[in-house]
Amino acid sequence: MSDYVEDFGSGANVLPPRSWLDDDARRVPLGGEWSFRLSPTVAAAPDDLTDPDTTGWDTITVPGHWQLSGYGKPAYTNVVYPFPLEPPYVPTDNPTGDYVRTVTVPADFAGAKIVLRFEGVDSRFAVYVNGEWVGWSSGSRLASEFDVTALVAPGNEARIAVRVHQWSAGSYVEDQDMWWLSGIFREVNLLALRPDAPTDVFVKAAWDHVDGAGTLLVESDVPGTVSVAELGLEVPTGEHVRVEGVQPWSAEVPRLYDAVLRTAGGDVRLRIGFRTVAIVDGIFTVNGNRVLFNGVNRHEFHPDRGRSVTEQDMLDDVLVMKRAGINAVRTSHYPPHPHFLELCDEYGLYVIDECDLESHGFGYEPQPPKLPNPVMDERFRDDLVNRMRRTVHRDKNHPSIVIWSLGNECGMGDNLKAMYDLVKELDPSRPVHYERDTEAEFVDIYSRMYASPEQCAEIGADAALYRNLPYILCEYGHAMGNGPGGLLDYREVFEKYPRCQGGFIWEFIDHGLRTTIDGREVYAYGGDFGEPIHDGNFVCDGLLFPDRTPSPGMHEFVKVIEPVRIVADGNDGVTVTNHYEVLDTSHLVFTARVEVEGEVVGTAPLNVPVLAPGASTSVELPPELDKLRAEGRPETWLTVTAELADATPWATAGHRIAWGQIRLDQPTTPTTAPAAASASAVSSAPLVQSASAGEPVVGGVAGAAGISVAGLTNVRLDVWRAPIDNDAIPGVAAAWREQGLHRVQHRIVSQGERDGAWEVVTRTAPPALQWGLRSTWRWTAVEDGVVLQLSLVPEGLFPEVLPRLGITFELPKVQQVEWFGTGPNEAYVDTRAAAAVGKYSAAVAELQTPYVRPQENGQRIDTRWATLDTLRIEAVDDLFGLTVRDWTTHDLESAKHTPDLVPGDTTHVTLDIAQTGVGTAACGPALPTRDKLTTTPSHLTLRFTTG
Repeated sequence: MSDYVEDFGSGANVLPPRSWLDDDARRVPLGGEWSFRLSPTVAAAPDDLTDPDTTGWDTITVPGHWQLSGYGKPAYTNVVYPFPLEPPYVPTDNPTGDYVRTVTVPADFAGAKIVLRFEGVDSRFAVYVNGEWVGWSSGSRLASEFDVTALVAPGNEARIAVRVHQWSAGSYVEDQDMWWLSGIFREVNLLALRPDAPTDVFVKAAWDHVDGAGTLLVESDVPGTVSVAELGLEVPTGEHVRVEGVQPWSAEVPRLYDAVLRTAGGDVRLRIGFRTVAIVDGIFTVNGNRVLFNGVNRHEFHPDRGRSVTEQDMLDDVLVMKRAGINAVRTSHYPPHPHFLELCDEYGLYVIDECDLESHGFGYEPQPPKLPNPVMDERFRDDLVNRMRRTVHRDKNHPSIVIWSLGNECGMGDNLKAMYDLVKELDPSRPVHYERDTEAEFVDIYSRMYASPEQCAEIGADAALYRNLPYILCEYGHAMGNGPGGLLDYREVFEKYPRCQGGFIWEFIDHGLRTTIDGREVYAYGGDFGEPIHDGNFVCDGLLFPDRTPSPGMHEFVKVIEPVRIVADGNDGVTVTNHYEVLDTSHLVFTARVEVEGEVVGTAPLNVPVLAPGASTSVELPPELDKLRAEGRPETWLTVTAELADATPWATAGHRIAWGQIRLDQPTTPTTAPAAASASAVSSAPLVQSASAGEPVVGGVAGAAGISVAGLTNVRLDVWRAPIDNDAIPGVAAAWREQGLHRVQHRIVSQGERDGAWEVVTRTAPPALQWGLRSTWRWTAVEDGVVLQLSLVPEGLFPEVLPRLGITFELPKVQQVEWFGTGPNEAYVDTRAAAAVGKYSAAVAELQTPYVRPQENGQRIDTRWATLDTLRIEAVDDLFGLTVRDWTTHDLESAKHTPDLVPGDTTHVTLDIAQTGVGTAACGPALPTRDKLTTTPSHLTLRFTTG
């Protein structure tokens, strides 16, 4: 009885979809230990679920995935299917898991409809109760309910058996960019639905921004009375009423009213948010206000549990988002657990709720003889329309949901239009999104993925394009590895063109699964489980690392989307602008701090008047701080911070909302700061040799490995970086390799004393190619150290762009690094918005960024000086980029996982003149020319001393 596995339908004997309710229905949670048996194929699964003997079976925890419980292995693909494309057929090798448990049906279930509800099962499953076949269902991230009233007896035990198949016809429309994981991964409940109790409710609450009144209509399949005590409201179901004096719901002010629907058969608790979504003159609005989506795409994920996330996991995600200033979530690419939507209602996040649909592996518009994409194939139509029906009905009562989405990356086809029509029939109050409707044939929101800022600006500037619909980027700022770069460019476009209403970073969290490889705990990605077909670490492209700690990309995004902008006003004061949608700034306190060369010399409150949304003001510095500005000491920096005055449900008082930094002095050349105390000596050898007749002032050795001088070992030119994902995936790194940048050799052209300095001339060039960099290194003695004057000139057919340009050298093991420059986190030319100038200190290990796949990381751009234990490095002319590691670039490039990098006894230092930016080209536009390091004559002057 397994024909259903390759059926095009959604299920058999499944109850009609209905809304998720907080009601009085009795329920028995069926989570916990189930008996479990895994068979390698459908045919090998014994036909015994009518009377299973579970003696000798294993046990497994529900909810969960069997691949993460010791049965089979996870597999990751982004686009391609891990099985042949021949719908509806699936491989004979189709692992099939049987789950069995016994439950006592409470005696007070008598007289009720007894329903077995599954919140999520991947991918298709059949149900047996007390030996009787009940039905089957598909749609892994959608709820399924079965009426088992006739099969159980209240007061007695019931045996429930569930057969789950890893592959099914439904797998063809569940090709989301994620791990393939199977099993009962969301909750299972046995429910008692009283015959006179409501089972489906639709709350329709709106708010008129013109007159400030709300309207309310509650529809129910069982009549009753809706009571909103706070509003003194008692209204029958089905009656549309006007409600004066209500506060509207928005992401910034998520005002909810507790209500109760009372019926003869029981109560339903409701949380009502009055809000109206409308598109006006091409602008998406909530309550009459233009919305700018500072959003993220969120898969459900935990490094140990996969998509089986807990309520605490969901709360953690929401709190991270709120504290970061994120205001919107796209539920990529399926409806999330219902509790997550409750949290979005409560804490305030706009939601694009997406149907459980993706068929990317077919191609967007395949032409014969290729198979049609399922959205073009009428055999899939009923299932796809039903998936959309199930999505809307389950989630329709959440005010946080402001847009429905038909799915992701399926091309175009008539089935999508049928889904759209269904949504407009069920819920015309919300617009509908689908990105692959590239010509805006029927959608209400025009959407793109990974368009460049220039392309976004073209759309924003031309109302004739795409029916003048609101425009969003449903995916942008691909956060894979070191990145995303260039986010400020998008912000400028979003703020310039009202029609360009922001977007959703891809994505929220890296999907690295915690496992052990060669005895070391790692976060695994595609290929780590032996998959023959996989997409590598493309599954790790989030703003958070798998353990939910923020990446540098997250810090950058937080800075770019700050709701309050603090900049210089050009007249010795500060301009503060409120970019909130509905909030004024009365909930914030502003403080100002002045630092000179990294040392705090003054702090004071900053008196900023309350600003309405969109308002801006110029504020003078307090007199005691303005006096410090007037002194004009080098490297005088003002930092203004906006913090929460009081605690909120998502953050404590004092949580930083925004900050701005302004230089108060006029920059000249880098200056010298007092040497810091050191923890240990770098080397016992003197940094500068004594001069004697006939000897150079600075003594050193120059050879093929580099220049060793003044305690620095193997100083040489560095033009290579361990490719970041944004270098590797689009082929940029491959082009660099063709130009030999990864295997340059160093030749000593000459060395000797010249004009009071030890001068070494080198040529850095790759084998087999006709280009090189001729460098002149002039080492001059100064008190307690040396000054390096480096100048270089490219020769021959040199590359147009370099990954980096600087010097690298080795030191005995360094323990502590202190620096004055940007920090505290890494920063590159296009990811420096979150970098504040200041004085910082860290152990070498703390300077590393643990990207799941190791790659270039850890640069602190625009460093003025740094001390590495007792060695002090100072910029004399231009500033430098500082990178300090306990392994080589080759080690970094060769590692597959962070634990592969094992510190040795040597510390490797790179001081960059410049580096190419990081961008988002792994999945996005090419790096703009502005952020590329063009090969030109360059120079660098540094002072090395010991304290």
